[in-house]
Amino acid sequence: MSIDVDAVRKFLSRDFMDFCIRLGLIVAVVVACERIFAPFIPIMLWGVILAVSLYPVFLSLCQRTGFSAGRAATLIVVLGILLLGVPSVMLGSSFATHVFDVVGNFDVNTFTVEAPDASVKEWPIVGEKAYAAWSAAYTDLPAFIEGLQPQLGSFSKSALRAAASTAGTLLFFFGALIIAGIMMAYGESGTAAMGRIFSRMVGDQKGPAMHTITTLTVRSVAMGVVGVAFIQALLLGVGFMLAGIPAAGLLALVVLVIGILQLPALLVSIPAIAFVWGMGDGGTVVNIALTIYFVIAGFADNVLKPMLLGRGVSVPMPVVLLGALGGMMGAGIVGLFVGAVVLSVGYELFMGWVDDESLVAVASEGEATGTSDGAAD
Repeated sequence: MSIDVDAVRKFLSRDFMDFCIRLGLIVAVVVACERIFAPFIPIMLWGVILAVSLYPVFLSLCQRTGFSAGRAATLIVVLGILLLGVPSVMLGSSFATHVFDVVGNFDVNTFTVEAPDASVKEWPIVGEKAYAAWSAAYTDLPAFIEGLQPQLGSFSKSALRAAASTAGTLLFFFGALIIAGIMMAYGESGTAAMGRIFSRMVGDQKGPAMHTITTLTVRSVAMGVVGVAFIQALLLGVGFMLAGIPAAGLLALVVLVIGILQLPALLVSIPAIAFVWGMGDGGTVVNIALTIYFVIAGFADNVLKPMLLGRGVSVPMPVVLLGALGGMMGAGIVGLFVGAVVLSVGYELFMGWVDDESLVAVASEGEATGTSDGAAD
């Protein structure tokens, strides 16, 4: 039986050409979709994170109130916007009013600076320079301000950029919250679709497990990082108000930000303790009580984080924490969630490969064979 080599070659060449054309079309469609969708990836990603984190609250609200999915999602979105938007607007309005008052006092020359205390010289490192600058401002404030014009100009530009960035971030978050509300309203169909995607990617056996791990990891990071930072900011904010520290709300916001960035809250609580003892109006007993409170609140994350981070997830807590920290270093705040999810899923896939039943069977067979050979010898 002879084989027509030319016919086989033509057949293979035609199939290979069809394969290359189909592959090229698929790549072109994927690239085009990525470029079209790229501007919406950040807000959609945050929408998914918020939807996954708030979905238990959404289900509880539906069960307790009997609301439809659309009404419950709308209520959560409205409450979220009010809880974040109203304090932000009040804080911004207060800050703007304070700035305008200061500028008005400069214009009418009613702004004065008190004479520095001699103890300022004894401050470590910066005492002499701080005392000299303070004395210059007390002696001739207009000349002192005029000498700082270049620095003030650059500072004002940086402040304006920071304010614009903050406002843009707030609007971005509101948009992500609205998207999360839409996702929660269609949560059942979305959950089913994600389950099918995971099953298609890693198989029907491991797909549901990977889906569950991803969901629980996002919620764990939301509670263990963002939740802990919010609790700590609330505790310290109450302490700042009780101690009479100026701009207590702004300092609480700073605590929230550094908590999300995984920095110690002691960076704010220690200066607050110094303010209580140096400039506070309370007695010794009150200062001791506030100091103990600030120390406990400053170390609260060390207790709360192990309790909430990794809760409900089969992945060890250090893996989730390392993923969150590494992701934040590489991709910012959103990397907290993405890094934790990717490392957790990778850990589960690796351990699933290590604990694969076929490998365990082969190992046990090898041990049995070695034992029997040894007995025969």
